[in-house]
Amino acid sequence: MGRVLLSWSSGKDSAWALHRLRQQPDIEVVGLFTTTNEAFERVAIHGVRNALLYAQAEALGLPLHLIPLPWPCSNADYEARMGAFVTRCHALGIDHFAFGDLFLADVRRYREEKLAGCGITPLFPLWGIPSDVLASEMLAGGLKATVSACDPARVPRQVAGHPFDADLLAQLPDDVDPCGERGEFHTFAWDGPMFRHPVACRIGETVEREGFLYTDLLPA
Repeated sequence: MGRVLLSWSSGKDSAWALHRLRQQPDIEVVGLFTTTNEAFERVAIHGVRNALLYAQAEALGLPLHLIPLPWPCSNADYEARMGAFVTRCHALGIDHFAFGDLFLADVRRYREEKLAGCGITPLFPLWGIPSDVLASEMLAGGLKATVSACDPARVPRQVAGHPFDADLLAQLPDDVDPCGERGEFHTFAWDGPMFRHPVACRIGETVEREGFLYTDLLPA
């Protein structure tokens, strides 16, 4: 099928997408790419420090490509920087971008439309798996992650900094997706079958910004 770059958010869905891609013999995952906030040197949305991104990439044995975004970032800025990255990747012989999306059809459609005609085809290795089934599969498979950001209007505040585990899933309200696909929470993956060794990190301060709780994860 070809050479694949994986969209890497630093979270559990990206990690599990990598695990599934590596089980397909006709796919070669050759790297990761992540959009970051260039003002704060953190992952866009998740708030994870760039230093931990690089630690993840080292533990995964893959090169990491950062796409720094300005802050604030307009949609035009985002599309311009992503477009330039796509052009470079196609010139380097990348065949596919893979994404860890689960079921949001508008998000998938946007990705497909933006990659249409550029020579790079999107892949969605987790698409259509029921979220409760996927969450159970991740935990049974040994994936370990920590909640790095959450929406306290949708999940209990104690979810911030909580391990992604059965206890967390039990705390989620019935209308919250078990994988947080609608933005209820985001995670940082630090161990599992896709890693060569755990990513050493510790939990720092939790702060509230713009209605979200962010738990600062620090390199151990």
